[in-house]
Amino acid sequence: MRISPATGGGLGARLLHVALAGAILIAVDGVGAHAQAPGGNLLNPTPGGFAAPQDLPLQLTSQADGSSGTDLAPSRIGKIPTYGTPAASGASDDGYDSLNRKRKKPKPYPGAPKLKGSIGPGNSATSVPPPPRPLPPSATANKTPLAPALAGTVPGQPPRRRLKPDDDPFGAVGDYVGSFLVKSAVELNGGYDTNPGRFTTPRGSAFYMIAPELLVASQWSRHSLIADLRGSFTGYGNEFPSLDGSVSPVPVNVDRPDFTGKVAGRFDVSRDTHLLSELRLRVGTDNPGSPNIQAGLIKYPLYATTGTLLGVEQNFNRLQFTVSGTADHTAYQNSQLTDGTSTTNDDRNFNQFGGIGRVSYDLLPGVKPFGEIEGDTRVHQTPVDRNGYQRNSSGGYAKAGTTFEFSRLLIGELSVGYAMRNYQDPRLESLAGLLTSGSLVWTMTPLTTVKFLSTTSIDETTLPGTSGVLTRTYTAEVDHDFRRWLTAIGRFTYGTLDYQGDSRRDQTYSLSADLIYKLNRTFWIKGQVRRDWLESNQPNSNTASTVVMLGVRVQN
Repeated sequence: MRISPATGGGLGARLLHVALAGAILIAVDGVGAHAQAPGGNLLNPTPGGFAAPQDLPLQLTSQADGSSGTDLAPSRIGKIPTYGTPAASGASDDGYDSLNRKRKKPKPYPGAPKLKGSIGPGNSATSVPPPPRPLPPSATANKTPLAPALAGTVPGQPPRRRLKPDDDPFGAVGDYVGSFLVKSAVELNGGYDTNPGRFTTPRGSAFYMIAPELLVASQWSRHSLIADLRGSFTGYGNEFPSLDGSVSPVPVNVDRPDFTGKVAGRFDVSRDTHLLSELRLRVGTDNPGSPNIQAGLIKYPLYATTGTLLGVEQNFNRLQFTVSGTADHTAYQNSQLTDGTSTTNDDRNFNQFGGIGRVSYDLLPGVKPFGEIEGDTRVHQTPVDRNGYQRNSSGGYAKAGTTFEFSRLLIGELSVGYAMRNYQDPRLESLAGLLTSGSLVWTMTPLTTVKFLSTTSIDETTLPGTSGVLTRTYTAEVDHDFRRWLTAIGRFTYGTLDYQGDSRRDQTYSLSADLIYKLNRTFWIKGQVRRDWLESNQPNSNTASTVVMLGVRVQN
């Protein structure tokens, strides 16, 4: 069918009218079209033939976020594609893994409840917060509140650094003299002794005792110097002359002085090398009841022992070596007799020279085993004594043990060894025996402390035919604080005296109870009740004594 120009013109006119109407609508609604939200219907584009720029699938990120840009996304034609998402990134933490990697099960925190059953697909393990750890007993224990001065919270004063609390609230504070800490004390005691002279038939007397103390310690970051001086004098109100006019085995005057002093120094050459030195002084008398005491004395003759030590200490990591040399001199006063004469004690004077070697190893924290060996020689001032015996000798000991410290509740040192001594005179037998030594401090409770001490020594004697005396002493002590200001001390001491070359065997016992009332840091009140006795296999040698004492201690 052929269309005429008129007909064709009518159709074209109608199309033109439609196009013009669409253009007018686009012009009127242009602003609204640009404000349409992304995600419009792409299958029904706006009139005009094309979709709005914000509806295009390749829109820029800025446009998707609501920006007004109209640029299309850059073309990726001809470029090598890159993938930012790794393989198997969409798999769950404990589900299927395309790379066939094994998933480790999460380990629960110590103390946290364990997860029951397996986690299903699509579920993830939720992290369980760890339970709060309980406070240590030391943080929850009932403690004495600190004074504001220690806590640094004094009202009206600026806060300051908290001072270190004092472990002993009634201990001596001391004074600082330069870089030295000085502590001093003196005890004044009075009491009654039922048998101060240790007669077989007791004869008692009242007594007094003065006991001063002095401690000086350096506060240097390197090196060390410590002086420890302790002494006492015991005076009795009664004298003990012979009742029947015979020669008495006990001095008329039984007053007894006693002094022990030591000055120890350490020079730190390096971190692992130290030089050691020591000066010591011991002043005393023979023990009452000893067979070494002459008969018919006016008073006990004094003896003085002076000595020195020089040594070096070297550390090799955990291994420690100590080598030292010693020199000591012992001298006795002349004996004053009741008949007005005096006798010399030069045969009891002697010099001793020796050396000590010690090796130790830090096996464990707080455990340090060691081995020690000592050798010495004693040279007397006179070749022979009053009985014609040559007393020069040589000997030593070897022992092994360990020092230990367990949580500061149990500290000490224990060792076992063997000691011997050979004498120049062939008539004197060699002296040998088991050597035991140790010191132990056990803090049973915060208020109760147990102590143990053991010593062994080879002492000189004047008995004819007797080489020496092997003396062993064992002491056990219990300290208990009823309050911090009220302390009770119970002590028991047992000793054996073995006279080598003689049949004599002595045993000593001592049982005491002390009560200390601490008024403050400066003044203490002390009381003591003690029972001493000696048992011997020799006739008329057993003695016993009871001592009651009350005094005061003043310290700084």
